[in-house]
Amino acid sequence: MKTTEPQVFIIESLRFSDEAEDSFEGRRISDMLALSGKTCKYFYVRTKAEFEAVLDKFWDSKYRYLHLSCHANSLGMETTLDEIPFQELSDILEPYLENRRLFLSACEMSCSKLAKLLMPKSGCYSILGPSEKIDFADAAIFWASFYHKVFRLNSEAINQRRLLATATVLSAIYSLPLNCFWMREDRFTKHFINPHPKPGEDVILKWAIENLFTKHPTPMPNK
Repeated sequence: MKTTEPQVFIIESLRFSDEAEDSFEGRRISDMLALSGKTCKYFYVRTKAEFEAVLDKFWDSKYRYLHLSCHANSLGMETTLDEIPFQELSDILEPYLENRRLFLSACEMSCSKLAKLLMPKSGCYSILGPSEKIDFADAAIFWASFYHKVFRLNSEAINQRRLLATATVLSAIYSLPLNCFWMREDRFTKHFINPHPKPGEDVILKWAIENLFTKHPTPMPNK
């Protein structure tokens, strides 16, 4: 098994209109990680070929956390100049995600379709991202808060319980619904994080709040 480092590697690709408006969410997350003392790597790409080339750099870096900031829809991911269907995207990403976590800041990309294609074969620990459209400001604030919080408790690792506890509380704070996927004993698992659970259905949120400031969260309760 290749030893990995608990650092974040960000790949960003936007539309020309986003570039003109200086909407570089990934770059701002990188800056915030640097302020938190993390050695983040950030790359901006415009084509599928560049994306694949930078994934090689991700693997060579030995970084454990891959963060993709881009546009997407129900069919696939977009770079500035190319579209990558989910099946092709899964084939591209699969060799790079063993014993790693994938974080997606892209509309409709954190979905069962991609996760089911990618997770069983790749050895990826988990996938986390918004379940619906998200604007640049909300994305930048959420991800900066998420990384700051999880690394403040333990700068050397993000375990699944702490990931879920932190994501659940921040989902409620920023009114951001999330999807999280992981493999549990070779079984594909999807967990929808509802930012506004109804009374009586908030057992997961209560668990997350109780465990937000502990290095060793208790097991997440069943819904």
